[in-house]
Amino acid sequence: MNRDPHPAAGPGRRRGRKAMTDRIFIAAVWLVQALCAVFFVSDIFLTVVGARSTPLSWQTRELLEIGAALGLILGLVLGAMALRRTMQRSARAHEQLRLARGAFLDVIEERFTAWALTPAERDVALFSIKGLSTAEIAALRNTSEGTVKAQTNAIYRKAGVSGRPQLLSLFIDDLMDDALPPGKG
Repeated sequence: MNRDPHPAAGPGRRRGRKAMTDRIFIAAVWLVQALCAVFFVSDIFLTVVGARSTPLSWQTRELLEIGAALGLILGLVLGAMALRRTMQRSARAHEQLRLARGAFLDVIEERFTAWALTPAERDVALFSIKGLSTAEIAALRNTSEGTVKAQTNAIYRKAGVSGRPQLLSLFIDDLMDDALPPGKG
């Protein structure tokens, strides 16, 4: 059962709201710290230049300083929370990238097996997917460019494509199928 009060709100919309909440949170931290810093700096400045016309009672002054100090401590705590949240988000993104890399390698292995590529063709296909030129592949494999061209043509024939862009799009399509929202694929 979908408990989302906004059923049309997908992950992108939720991320947008979260990003807005994070921006407001960071702005609040900045504002609290800025106000407290302005209080302390202006208090010192006014005392040094003797610009204060009527002195504050020591009780009022102490309360203002306690409030400003608490504001700075609050800013420190909120800043630490924001840093922790950012570090967690970075760790999640790193893990997702690791999983995506593993998924891409799984897709490549499945396709290579389905096409019955030889070990040499697998190497050439992988280098080709990575974007290396025929000359670079030949140099890495210590073979002639003609051999690499023949292996590349065999790969394209087995994959049922006419060139490198179509070969790469097969893998991208496999990975993107799971990322499309329902009804869009």
